[in-house]
Amino acid sequence: MNADDQNKTYSHLIEVNNLKKHYNRGEIKALDGVSTTIDKGEVLAIIGPSGSGKSTFLRSLNLLERPTSGEILFEGINILSPGVDINKLRMKMGMVFQHFNLFPHLSVLDNMTIAPVKLLNKTKEEAEVDAMELLEKVALLDRAYAYPSQLSGGQKQRIAIVRALCMHPDVLLFDEPTSALDPEMVGEVLDVMKALAKDGMTMAVVTHEMGFAREVASRVMFMADGRVILDDTPDAVFNNPDNERLRSFLAKVL
Repeated sequence: MNADDQNKTYSHLIEVNNLKKHYNRGEIKALDGVSTTIDKGEVLAIIGPSGSGKSTFLRSLNLLERPTSGEILFEGINILSPGVDINKLRMKMGMVFQHFNLFPHLSVLDNMTIAPVKLLNKTKEEAEVDAMELLEKVALLDRAYAYPSQLSGGQKQRIAIVRALCMHPDVLLFDEPTSALDPEMVGEVLDVMKALAKDGMTMAVVTHEMGFAREVASRVMFMADGRVILDDTPDAVFNNPDNERLRSFLAKVL
């Protein structure tokens, strides 16, 4: 964050107000009036059935999906306002996808350093030192010069996470980061995410991993039919669900 950003005052790191995303002239309501906030250091787990709008909501936060209407305030700025530099915004919002999105023709180290060199004006040497430190944190230092095709799914996803961290974002967005992994690889990725949460990284995580949502999230947002049905503590969502739609969902996934 630069000095100008530090001087800005805002109530929440991210504030979403009445967000809507409609298709087919309003016949399909992927998002139908979603409102929530994310504060610095929070871990927001977003759960719900398929087609509930979870990924659409997450992708709207950095405008990979352009909402139909509503308001998204990021660090006090409405990012839907004309003239907002979308690319500058995305540098502060790291994104981890379901399918890794690593460049297959580049080594792990090159995958991690290309963005800091091009976008943060770091020297290659500076970027490599940073990348090596992050690789060591996720126990993949020995894979720095490997190529994606030589990695397991779990290793690829851990690389995708630390690649996002190389940009030193203010928030990390995870779109079902473990759903493409074999079951035995899920744990190693969740362990990295738990460590990030412990270190105070702000995260919004679309996930089917109810154990992660229950144990690591500071808040859980349950979505269905493009709406937020409940946005509360993990205890309230999992131990005292007072909504029939939520109870039905949990009965199927727990």
